[in-house]
Amino acid sequence: MILYRIGELAKAANISERTIDYYTKLGLIAPESRSMKNYRLYSHETLIALERINQLKQEKYTLEEIKSMMSKWNSATPETDVSDKLVLLELQMQRLEREVKALEPMISGLKPVQAKRALAALIPQGVACMEAIRLLLTQGPPM
Repeated sequence: MILYRIGELAKAANISERTIDYYTKLGLIAPESRSMKNYRLYSHETLIALERINQLKQEKYTLEEIKSMMSKWNSATPETDVSDKLVLLELQMQRLEREVKALEPMISGLKPVQAKRALAALIPQGVACMEAIRLLLTQGPPM
């Protein structure tokens, strides 16, 4: 198993040691163990988690949202492929919500006829998607 000291991990993840300290304090990452000289040692999985955190930050998620997502990912059991897919779906929905909010100022600047035409094609698809998710969550998979 590859273990990184904080400086090695920072260099591999292309972030500062201070950021690693901060993420450790927030509970986003945790050291795997300690060395004989009491250095924190991080696993390769931590490096992957840092890459995921950076990606989510670029998608404009807050650290609190990222912590919540990471917690869900870490609590998912390997045999439940469905839970992984639902988490990914939730992430996509949150991203889409952000994109819609970013579009709101532009949409509000449109004339009513233009806005209605722009949204008319999206509404049936969105409703169908939400209905499918609702059915899946309330009824469960077919037996």
